[in-house]
Amino acid sequence: MIRTRESKAGPVGVLTKVLRVLEVLDAAPDGLQLKDVARQTGINKSTAYRFLAHLETQGYLFRDDTGAYIVGPKLARLGAGMAYHATLRKFSRPVMQRLWTLTTETVNLGVLDGVQTQYLDVMESEHSFRLVSQVGMRRPLHCTALGKAMLAHLAADERDAVISSLRLERFAPHTITNASRLRKELDRVAQQGYAVDDEEATTGSRCVSAPIFDRSMKVTAAISVSGPITRVNRPRLLSFARAVREGAQEISQKLGYVSNGRATAASA
Repeated sequence: MIRTRESKAGPVGVLTKVLRVLEVLDAAPDGLQLKDVARQTGINKSTAYRFLAHLETQGYLFRDDTGAYIVGPKLARLGAGMAYHATLRKFSRPVMQRLWTLTTETVNLGVLDGVQTQYLDVMESEHSFRLVSQVGMRRPLHCTALGKAMLAHLAADERDAVISSLRLERFAPHTITNASRLRKELDRVAQQGYAVDDEEATTGSRCVSAPIFDRSMKVTAAISVSGPITRVNRPRLLSFARAVREGAQEISQKLGYVSNGRATAASA
């Protein structure tokens, strides 16, 4: 008897439906409810739910506070960097809002861009005298709290490669311009879990930042609070450090990061 090749139509049909789900979600950056996914794809609601639930479990999708499904960081990583940055901003915004309300100072979100820090999102303080940052702005790693927070948590070989490529230019009274001193500073940052810019980038300013990690346990971004030294004194700096670390940990968890024993509170 002649044996016929088994049909692959079933699996291909399922794959087509899953791709259709991903396409409609990709076209909706603010997310879609289950009923909207089912309606736009023409897939049965119960079937759509199974697809969505599985993709969420695997880290490809995420549900926000309203229950809407959004392209998650794992899937966004497979696409363009811009898509991942949009996901990162969306995950970080609620935390940034809380920090902004708590501290009344400027809150920043940044990522590594070669040997610089790129600002992805900024919520400016409402004080008339405040630190001003701009989305898209790039600043050196060695003199910013954002940069030091990320640099300190890179793999040792990657960190050394970046440090060797840095121009340790002086921008303010306390800028670190020596590679050996910078390495010691980064060791301290890694140990305490947050970085401080104490008049290192701009005269008269202080900033505190904590790293954000993704599912692969790699540093992917950092969040910070910055303000003038007249308001960000030592007691407030320590209080801000605790709040920033807690916020960074919350964002990391949304990105799929599972703590491996890192400290959970800033040192007093």
